Amino acid sequence: MAESIKKILVPIDGSENSYRAARLGADLARKYGAELFVVHGLDLDRNLTYFGLFGVPFTEGTKQLVESATREVEPWFERVRKEAAATGGGKEEAPLRMTTEVIEAPLSIVGEIVNYAEKNGIDLIVMGSRGRTGFKKLLLGSVASGVVSYAHCPVLVVK
Repeated sequence: MAESIKKILVPIDGSENSYRAARLGADLARKYGAELFVVHGLDLDRNLTYFGLFGVPFTEGTKQLVESATREVEPWFERVRKEAAATGGGKEEAPLRMTTEVIEAPLSIVGEIVNYAEKNGIDLIVMGSRGRTGFKKLLLGSVASGVVSYAHCPVLVVK
């Protein structure tokens, strides 16, 4: 199976679980010479996104919200880059190739993660078991559970 892992997707939300998943994803990517895709699904206000769904251009205010949220997420990506660089570098490991991206999720974060994985030919998704809004009582968060249910590829859930 290791030969078939060429692209690894790690969705992050700024939670410690997502950072643990990113560290493991980076380790696996380095070990197998795979490319690492680190994404954040931007949960847009559904009332605002209906404009885009029906071909009506987004308002300027909506564009500013997206730009502001994207700036807010950049430190998360930077933390992942720094932690991946600090833990890597062994002679037997391949150099890490990493792509970071904010994906807009107008209807469903689960759907956008699954679609992104399919569109980009992802071989493995590594994600945290619960995100920032996770309840202690739930064993598996709703996003992680949804991705496990609908992804076309294996999903490794990190606690």
